[in-house]
Amino acid sequence: MNILVLYAHPVETSFNAGLHRLIVERLTAAGHAVDDCDLYAEDFDPRLMRKERLDYHNPRGSADPAAPYVERLLRAEALVLSYPVWNYGFPAILKGFFDRVFLPGVSFRLVDGKVQPSLHNIRKVAAVTTYGGSRFRAIVMADPPRRLIKRMLRATVKPGAPVTYLAHYAMNLSTDQTRKSFMAKVAASMDAF
Repeated sequence: MNILVLYAHPVETSFNAGLHRLIVERLTAAGHAVDDCDLYAEDFDPRLMRKERLDYHNPRGSADPAAPYVERLLRAEALVLSYPVWNYGFPAILKGFFDRVFLPGVSFRLVDGKVQPSLHNIRKVAAVTTYGGSRFRAIVMADPPRRLIKRMLRATVKPGAPVTYLAHYAMNLSTDQTRKSFMAKVAASMDAF
């Protein structure tokens, strides 16, 4: 499969960076074509500019600043997201990717004022993430990142596409053993992807 890996973490020595490297290595070893999109390394600008917002519902062309990312998303057959949860949400750079790239005519169409999801080239989704707090704290807060992946993204991609959500909670209390165990879980998931 052609897999777009969206990675969002600014520190190359972080646990998240290790997860990202593991994801890319395992998917590549399994024979997939991996488009590794490191949003920080590519200096992706998450800001939706005034002109982009004014033109939001208009067809976009190759001169659009987000066009290269739209092309990469539309070439993909699967999507793997690798990011930390910060303040019960996506890092701003990843949220900006959704705002600037998941456009009308790309991830959905408006038909008579109603949204019709259209990112049907994506047949499989996985998210690999870390939380500073516990699963209980995330549940109390309604776990917005999990809901966005398992509901919003699931509703946008090909109907029936499997969506996997792998989260390492309580990073603030993690140990070498808990991190190794989570990495083994991620490796197994990517090997089977």
